[in-house]
Amino acid sequence: MLRSLLFQKSHSIFKPALVFQRWLQLDSKPKKGYTNIRKGNDLTTANYYFENGLRKVEPYFFSFEFYAKVRMYGSTVLDIFLREYRGRTERYYRHAIEKGFITVNQQPTTADTIIQHNDFISHAVHRHEPPVTDTPIEIIHEDDKLFVINKPASIQVHPSGRYRHNTVLHIMRTELNYNVLFPSNRLDRITSGLMLISKDAIEANRIGAEMRNGEIQKEYICRVTGEFPTEPIVCSEPIKQLAYIVNLNYVDAAGKSCTTLFERIAFNGRTSLVRCKPLTGRTHQIRVHLRYLGYPIANDPIYGYSTAWSDQLGEQHQQVVQKMIDTAPYDYMDDDPLNYNGLPRCQVCNVPVPQSDPIPAQLSLWLHAYKYSGKNWSFQTPTLPLWANDSFKQDDVIIPASF
Repeated sequence: MLRSLLFQKSHSIFKPALVFQRWLQLDSKPKKGYTNIRKGNDLTTANYYFENGLRKVEPYFFSFEFYAKVRMYGSTVLDIFLREYRGRTERYYRHAIEKGFITVNQQPTTADTIIQHNDFISHAVHRHEPPVTDTPIEIIHEDDKLFVINKPASIQVHPSGRYRHNTVLHIMRTELNYNVLFPSNRLDRITSGLMLISKDAIEANRIGAEMRNGEIQKEYICRVTGEFPTEPIVCSEPIKQLAYIVNLNYVDAAGKSCTTLFERIAFNGRTSLVRCKPLTGRTHQIRVHLRYLGYPIANDPIYGYSTAWSDQLGEQHQQVVQKMIDTAPYDYMDDDPLNYNGLPRCQVCNVPVPQSDPIPAQLSLWLHAYKYSGKNWSFQTPTLPLWANDSFKQDDVIIPASF
């Protein structure tokens, strides 16, 4: 499927329905309990291309498939999608049902169709993945059980949300010809640095258990706002997840216990380079503790001082969450094909298509996983990001990373 066909403005030679029908011919009803997202041969649509310093993926169809659960019996097709999959609007789901993108038992359906026992429901989505950096994934070490890599910022680890092929796992599987790989640790999409990628589930579980048991020491480097104290700091404030939908966390007495050690490396007059050693592994632990201490990561889009909700963090949680949703920069494109925003539209799915790429500053959080050490082994990234240089001066104007 050519980009020139997908994004042309003329409707005279391109027939979206035919593209969809041809794709459906390649699909078949799976075994009970099967979900397409875990399909073994799931890289056939991973058609990458490179442009403007970015790795991009040709738009492709992907089918989310499931058998109706007991709680769905007696509900309409539309009600199920509105209740179970809230990421899109009622107008979108009505449009998808009308166009045949949502089917029941591989047959066209209506919004009012009542779902019954053992019904097979499929939602074919024409996916437009956001671009990521074209920086290669650096392999630091490989043996018969494990890859140790230096993950570039902006690349998500595993398929989730808007990212599927533009992820560490799919890129590595495609380029190294592996059927399956398992991440043994996780980094946020906009965080760079050391990752352990196992070649089998047993090794991944073993390393994961060592992580949870505190048997692996981790060291990160970050750049924070202001002059960090010269003496080492230990932060043991508990952290609580305040909003799953935007993955927002903050210090709260009712949260989970966690501890991070901090040590200043350098100060350039505006920002400080800081070494971080998390003794536990809570979500956003380093970022939350730094914000609590008053020295957030300088370009942090969630916990930094430059966000629209910065002054409300730790106080008016619901207001913060709503403001983050309202201004969400992670909405790379509008999911509702009926919303008009003046952008050219994909002729297959009618979704507005952005005409500009993210700038490099938006792709990277100033946080880097530098070193991991276990019993009888230690790995560190051979290179550091430019912002991790002691003499870094490009912080006079800070553009927040894109969450």
